[in-house]
Amino acid sequence: MEKTAQDVAEWMVQEIKFTGTLRQEAAIAYVKSNFGEEFVFVNESGNASLQKEVKKAFRKLHGGRIAWDRDSFTWAWT
Repeated sequence: MEKTAQDVAEWMVQEIKFTGTLRQEAAIAYVKSNFGEEFVFVNESGNASLQKEVKKAFRKLHGGRIAWDRDSFTWAWT
């Protein structure tokens, strides 16, 4: 069965609900190995990032209950 951006977003929300936080570095590594390289790209700053469709599905799923901490590159349950 082919993985989708929605699958990635659902995993992220569940991971954050369970652990409280999710570091971007850990998320990128997990997504690459468990969902596929197609959900990750290198942005203009040269950093690995999640595809826009994943971020869009993620935002829709958490509905503002998860916040991004720019300093630690971590998502956290609020």
